[in-house]
Amino acid sequence: MSEVGFTTALLRWFAQYGRELPWRGIGDAYGIWVSEVILQQTRIDQGRDYWYRFMERFPTVEALAGASEDEVLRLWQGLGYYSRARNMHAAARQIVEQGGFPRTIEGLRALKGVGDYTAAAVGSMAFGLPAAAVDGNVYRVLARHYGIDVPINTTRGKHTFEALAQQLLPEAEAGTFNQALMDFGATWCTPRSPRCADCPVALTCEALRTGRIEQLPVKEKKLQVKERRLCYIYVRHEGMTALRRRPAGDIWQGLWEPLLVEDAPLPDLGCPLTLLASGVKHVLTHRILLADFYLAEPTERPALPPGYVWIKEREIGDYALPRLVEKLLESLSR
Repeated sequence: MSEVGFTTALLRWFAQYGRELPWRGIGDAYGIWVSEVILQQTRIDQGRDYWYRFMERFPTVEALAGASEDEVLRLWQGLGYYSRARNMHAAARQIVEQGGFPRTIEGLRALKGVGDYTAAAVGSMAFGLPAAAVDGNVYRVLARHYGIDVPINTTRGKHTFEALAQQLLPEAEAGTFNQALMDFGATWCTPRSPRCADCPVALTCEALRTGRIEQLPVKEKKLQVKERRLCYIYVRHEGMTALRRRPAGDIWQGLWEPLLVEDAPLPDLGCPLTLLASGVKHVLTHRILLADFYLAEPTERPALPPGYVWIKEREIGDYALPRLVEKLLESLSR
């Protein structure tokens, strides 16, 4: 099958089987961009609900730019990878300062947190720019169909697949084709148990012909996942508790947490510590967190390390918290 035949077959497939998503066909760069940021590292089923909430709370880029970082992080709470929210907030302010969304790939790429994929996705879907958007689904579809074994997580692989996707792209239907490739990879040419029996391009699929469906795409060996142990102590005193904002340069920058002890003995807070949960597992990209949760209820307010502030317990919902801290709060109510 020629490149034209592959492209035509995917467009025909998309017209029949493409997913119905609320940000599709709206022609609004802001709504499309918000969806793309949310869907990085997030399943569509979960991301859809967050997209609705964001668009309701911040219906325009001006509304997002005018919000505080805490407001944005609270709304983002539960999605993880919080740098996405901070970058989106900073980019919204860039866009407002520029007087609107950039209408070139270079301009979109210059926004905080916007990489090649997001720039191409937003540019093609909102402005019809002829730019191929290459995500994990696209890597998989192209690697299998064309039998490409260049590792996708290398510079050579990135250039190889971007060039091929650009070659396949129909300039007049760039946004539609980008979405077709993404959907085809997400729902048909899936990592496990792809639907080869009724695949519209099965006859020309090199991986199917050579029995390499499970071997493609190829990835170089991942970095070793490391474990990190944390102890969180929820200090309760006369309806108050203590939090601190996490500093830059570590996980969960800008989010709030209770008293943290790491690589040190538990402190003397003037009362016994009640163990709420032990070895609570929380998985991040390249590390696994194992946390112990404690409750301290001293009769006098204890001295805490610098950076901690006392707040009313009933107001803790006003603070953006990591998911692991949410698990601690859940253990308090058991």
